[in-house]
Amino acid sequence: MSKKDYVAIANQYIDDVLSEKIPACKELKQAVQRQKDDLERWKTEEDEYYFVPEMANKICAFIENLPHIKGIWEKKGLLITLEPWQIFIWTTVFGWYKTNTWSRRFRECYLEVPRKNSKSTQAAGVGLFMFVEDGESGAEVYSGATSESQAKEVFTPARLMAKKAEGFLDHYGIEVNVSNLSIIDSASKFSPVIGKPGDGASPHCSIIDEYHQHSGPDLYDTMVTGMGSRIQPLNLIITTAGTDTSSPCFDKRNQVCKILDGTFDNEEIFGIIFTIDKDDDWSDFEVWKKANPNFGVSVFEDYLRSQHRSALQRASQQNMIRCKHLNQWCNAGTAFFNMFEWDNCCDKSLKIEDFKGEECWLGVDLASKIDITVLLALFKRDNHYYIFAKHYLPEERTEGQDMAHYAGWAKEGWIITTMGNMVDYEIIQEDILDFCKDYDVLEVDHDPWNAPQLIGNLQKRKITCVEIPQTINFMSDPMKEMEGLVLSNRIHHNGDPVLKWMASNTCGRYDKKDNVFPFKERNESKIDGVVATLNALNRAIVSKKHGSKYEKKGLTII
Repeated sequence: MSKKDYVAIANQYIDDVLSEKIPACKELKQAVQRQKDDLERWKTEEDEYYFVPEMANKICAFIENLPHIKGIWEKKGLLITLEPWQIFIWTTVFGWYKTNTWSRRFRECYLEVPRKNSKSTQAAGVGLFMFVEDGESGAEVYSGATSESQAKEVFTPARLMAKKAEGFLDHYGIEVNVSNLSIIDSASKFSPVIGKPGDGASPHCSIIDEYHQHSGPDLYDTMVTGMGSRIQPLNLIITTAGTDTSSPCFDKRNQVCKILDGTFDNEEIFGIIFTIDKDDDWSDFEVWKKANPNFGVSVFEDYLRSQHRSALQRASQQNMIRCKHLNQWCNAGTAFFNMFEWDNCCDKSLKIEDFKGEECWLGVDLASKIDITVLLALFKRDNHYYIFAKHYLPEERTEGQDMAHYAGWAKEGWIITTMGNMVDYEIIQEDILDFCKDYDVLEVDHDPWNAPQLIGNLQKRKITCVEIPQTINFMSDPMKEMEGLVLSNRIHHNGDPVLKWMASNTCGRYDKKDNVFPFKERNESKIDGVVATLNALNRAIVSKKHGSKYEKKGLTII
């Protein structure tokens, strides 16, 4: 095995990315910063997680002892040489352990990188390591995809590496078959899978190739649920970007992005994305180096330049080329708010009780009774705004693996759960009435949907309610105002993670007159807290122009 200090190489890569010596997109910078922060946060065996350099070095040394099986490298009989970015990934994924169980921390790795950047070679090496060197008896390693040819994109290189590596088969007692690799003595196997394995599968390692091609989560779900009896399994997702934003891959990508920017807290998922930044000019060839970490190694400059020329000259090819070589989800919406500046607007010392007696607007987004509902208080001091949100959700909607983020927020007190499978609007009504006792509530600003009974009850108590039509004409001005407030750090919040998640989910759709309307990419990506803010801000803007007691044509004031 190699005596190289792979951890030192990985740490140098981190420094080079953060110092901008290496061109990097926002997501890559976040991934390396996360590792740097973790190394600083967890230093001893008494901490929750512990970094083990020996294990981090072991995976890289193993891969670098495997032979190339394609191209000029194979003809020269060369062994694989990992690039610093690859060393960073595998030392991170395989170096962290849980202190209480001494099993690996990361159970999932999401790698999104453009074509020709050696995804399959890396995945084949990892699959072989999990097959023979991870200490797992009866290890099952699956390379899964939507078609036979795609499923073999990882398995075939792994099979050829095993055959070509000197002494490899004899040392591990491997039998090479057309459809799998097997070790009879330990009942271990490595095989391709099309669609999904049977329910009896118990993967120690699952490799899901080109996940963007999957129309549904069947393969992913079967792999992950089958890992229950494994001590330290790994679900490895390798993919380029795609065009279907309703796919499970795009959903997973969004989850990874929110882990990287701190919106979600999940210590068992490692994610890294190589792309260009949203403000980059894709037609500038220099930015292509950001998205292609193996530039000049496995993806050559002349090839990328030819793709660059094609994209410039042929509009019909532009989206496809940007998708496959810049990792841009070309049909995806762009996040409207700058989440870095959103975090800068956070003041965790803010308490709503400190605003007692002050004027405020209550923004309400009721959604449906089975979904999340938001009541938001908007205060104004001088030229600054302050927002505090209450989020309501039926208790049953916090159950299940897909709702783990809701359950976590409910446990921390950021979400109020109501009994059963429907939100109890009477609880929201009582909270509004309590607000009116403690604060000078100017209005309850609400969308017209699902509101008649609640608004009618408030009307009987002489509370002014204003209906805000959910159209571009009424949402555009507060949307732009809110964006400006975030960028100028003049809207302040208390670090509410649910509201941050909703802000990060908010995209903007423009019309020909440059009006903008908020929308979400997927049903699971809620933006209700932002809509509630816009409802209140709509009226606060008018108040700024006309005073606090006002009416505006086109709004229904009760």
